Amino acid sequence: MARMQSYTIGQAARLLGVSPDTARRWADAGRVPTHRDEGGRRLIDGRDLAAFSVELAQTGGEDGTASHTSVRNAFPGIVTAVKLGDVAAQVEIQAGPHRLVSLLTREAVEELGLEVGVEATARVKSTNVHIDRT
Repeated sequence: MARMQSYTIGQAARLLGVSPDTARRWADAGRVPTHRDEGGRRLIDGRDLAAFSVELAQTGGEDGTASHTSVRNAFPGIVTAVKLGDVAAQVEIQAGPHRLVSLLTREAVEELGLEVGVEATARVKSTNVHIDRT
């Protein structure tokens, strides 16, 4: 079984669309659990970050209001759900306040190694959403 991906405070901040200071304050307040690696860096497990990103999007940002802006065409985020069928799959990404859902083949999901807690980027062209593993 693959080892769960972990994220530094800076990486988590980028995925959540906030400053590293904000992500650090949330970790200090216990809003998202952290642990330290061998080098003493504070890390957040991918599954914990995915759950927190969904909670954050549902409750709004730091001031309680959701953002009304978006990045044009590329949405870096974290995978929050994967539903596998025999041939097709559904992947959900939380990119800051934006929830994106894409339907793709099961084979593509497996080749990209997409699972809850993995960093990924949704790229949007017209009505199609393509997922890139980052």
